[in-house]
Amino acid sequence: MHLPTRRRAQKRTAPSAWIAACVALLLLSPPILAQDEKPGIAFSSFEPGASLPAGWKNLPVVRGKPITQYTLVHDDHTTVLQADANRSASALMHDGDIDLARTPVVAWRWKADRPIEGADNRVASKEDAPARLVFMFAGDKSKLSLFDRAKMGLAKELSGEDLPYATLMYVWSTTAAPGTVIANPHTNRVQMIVVSGLPGDAGQWQSLRRNIVQDYERVFHEPPGRITGYGLLTDTDNTGATTRAWYGDVQFLPGP
Repeated sequence: MHLPTRRRAQKRTAPSAWIAACVALLLLSPPILAQDEKPGIAFSSFEPGASLPAGWKNLPVVRGKPITQYTLVHDDHTTVLQADANRSASALMHDGDIDLARTPVVAWRWKADRPIEGADNRVASKEDAPARLVFMFAGDKSKLSLFDRAKMGLAKELSGEDLPYATLMYVWSTTAAPGTVIANPHTNRVQMIVVSGLPGDAGQWQSLRRNIVQDYERVFHEPPGRITGYGLLTDTDNTGATTRAWYGDVQFLPGP
């Protein structure tokens, strides 16, 4: 499998495309969660067919596009979250202020029904994934380049909200090997790490574990700020395809 180079992955598109991506991310930006609330989600503690857990919201990535349907179902002898995307893009998000000093590790399970035909996270017009785990971070924007700060300022003028300082995603992808880092085609303030998508992964439950602090430092080259929101995302709006994925419990754990 040909791996994308960092130079290609970080290629920037026109400012207008970047601004569109900024506004989309702003729609996913949740308010801050009180630190005394336990983060993570145990879908297994709910009954199939129940309403979505309190505090979790299905938020559109871009206004006007169809939303992905998230439902609680029975699978693998337990209750899990099923995501059905049909030319759609929305994220199931929760407010969050995770104490990364105490719990820097995230552990979760997921299963993708099949790869999305034509999807390629390196290409804006094909940037879809059957499964993603998303984290948004606060940070000191004064450290960013003048170019990045100007773009963030313009995005705020358009939306009325502040853009997250950085976004880290773990993604299911067949176009790059696990461990590959891919910058979002619109902005390098969103970085993706491929963790699934090898031949044989489709249709199989996978148990995954990542150190968020180490991964953030790897892709953004600095320690992370606080997490302001996290969630799950299954999308097919760019390829126009349909896909289905399932998510198990998400836990935040002590390191390493």
